[in-house]
Amino acid sequence: MDSLRIALVDDYEIVLRGLETMLQSYGDTLEVVELDLNSTVARRVDLTLYDTFAATPGDREDVHDLAANPLSGKVVVYSWDLDETRVRAALANGASGYLSKGLPAAQLVSALHDIHHGVAQVFYGPGGNAKTSIGDWPGREEGLTQREAEVLALITQGLSNTEIAERVRLSVNTVKTLIRSCYRRINVANRANAIIWGVDHGFFPDHKRIPPLR
Repeated sequence: MDSLRIALVDDYEIVLRGLETMLQSYGDTLEVVELDLNSTVARRVDLTLYDTFAATPGDREDVHDLAANPLSGKVVVYSWDLDETRVRAALANGASGYLSKGLPAAQLVSALHDIHHGVAQVFYGPGGNAKTSIGDWPGREEGLTQREAEVLALITQGLSNTEIAERVRLSVNTVKTLIRSCYRRINVANRANAIIWGVDHGFFPDHKRIPPLR
């Protein structure tokens, strides 16, 4: 199996470092050459893995801009959101592949190679509220699942429940359930205190992505 050069894209340092650490175990077939928090991909790579944690989904401007950059190689969206409509929209937006965050590490690496070689585009795994995932995320040490952490990060960014539900493709009731679970885990009673806790514990993006000049 040939070695691929990969850029990782997310606005949270802890998420990027978690992915990098996991992929280092497969260093004979994958090489992480760029961790992109705020700028465009600056060196030519084979694949750019776009993690949607607390970020815009694959059918929005960020992925379109990455796909338009010839240095990015093939752009692959990495998400819990496995809704077929959004998957198709991401591919139409320029993504070359779409991967479930529920994939075990070995299957993730294999899928990246298959996308690079054009064998397939979409690889499904557990979705919805699945609690298992690889990598790292803010709040993991406090017992937050990745889904709970993502919702808390979006609260910290100032999104309403309706906006969060649209972003992560869950019902408003499910979002409310996740929020209540977050409150219990971090021992806060309301949204204002949750935002304060989130800012103090790494739930606000390390960087905000700046759109390229047009």
